[in-house]
Amino acid sequence: MGCWFSKRTELKPPEINKIPTVSKRPQPLQPLPQQPLQPLPLIANTEHSPSKAPRPKKRALLCGVSYRNSKYELKGTINDVNYMRDLLINHFRFSDDNLRILTEEKDDPKVIPTKNNIEKGLQWLVEGCSDGDSLVFYFAGHGASVDEALTGDEKDGKDETICPLGFLKEGKILDNYINSTIVGPLKKGVTLHAIVDACHSGTILDLSNVYNLETKDWEDNNPKSGVRKGTDGGLAISISACEDHQKAADRTFEENNMNGAMTYILTNLVKERQRLSYGDLYESMHAAIEDVNKGGRCLPTTNILRKMFGTRISQKPQLSSSEIFDVSKRPFQL
Repeated sequence: MGCWFSKRTELKPPEINKIPTVSKRPQPLQPLPQQPLQPLPLIANTEHSPSKAPRPKKRALLCGVSYRNSKYELKGTINDVNYMRDLLINHFRFSDDNLRILTEEKDDPKVIPTKNNIEKGLQWLVEGCSDGDSLVFYFAGHGASVDEALTGDEKDGKDETICPLGFLKEGKILDNYINSTIVGPLKKGVTLHAIVDACHSGTILDLSNVYNLETKDWEDNNPKSGVRKGTDGGLAISISACEDHQKAADRTFEENNMNGAMTYILTNLVKERQRLSYGDLYESMHAAIEDVNKGGRCLPTTNILRKMFGTRISQKPQLSSSEIFDVSKRPFQL
């Protein structure tokens, strides 16, 4: 069966520049599975009713936007959400009751990934957060790059956005809003992870530090404007599918079995390799993509990845954080 390959393309403006290559090939990890994982049945949670029970220490907002029956339609986002749900529940011990899932799988207007519902979900995610909380924001869908709303707010002069369902009428969600809603309120002892599988998502949280894989060091991403982008004492970490100027990719074995490239690689690496550090994970994600692009055979799974993704995956995942930390020593933990 032939496989086809599509990109989570930007909606406007123009085509992206060519991708820079990594100067050094990182050491590969253990093989990824030779067969794609079967997605779990999606359980869409409705609005959570108020309760006097203690606030759960682990919470996650998972959003997958398919843009059904439009020219922007994506086939893999429901599976992406299922992969992340499985990872959180079975690997990181999140409770299904503490996941808020927004997709177009159900007709319930409360769980559709509209701009209003995503913004409410972001507010819910950090509401009342306290020491020891682990929060996760996951988004699979289209992303876009637009002229910055505040002069001097972005080094490249562009704000990054995610595109909810109905974005043509309701508008996109800017990185400025995401930062002020889920980064700024983080109290001491709270950790937030954002995993964003979308185009132009590199600095979607507007965090202060971006990790450079080539130099093995953190780069300053603070805006020239001096606008506060930090937390209220907590830690925010973002893993994005690509750099701000790049596109992210969908891939497929079969028509009904698609995923975003970053989501597939990340979830399988975490499941297959125990005690991953952030450096292990980040370097291995790059290694998997680089080996496919260069036609190499350093990874036993190169052939299966090439069949899944095609002969080129035009993206470089990006790691950013509100604080500098040693990526080789800090375990990856959600």
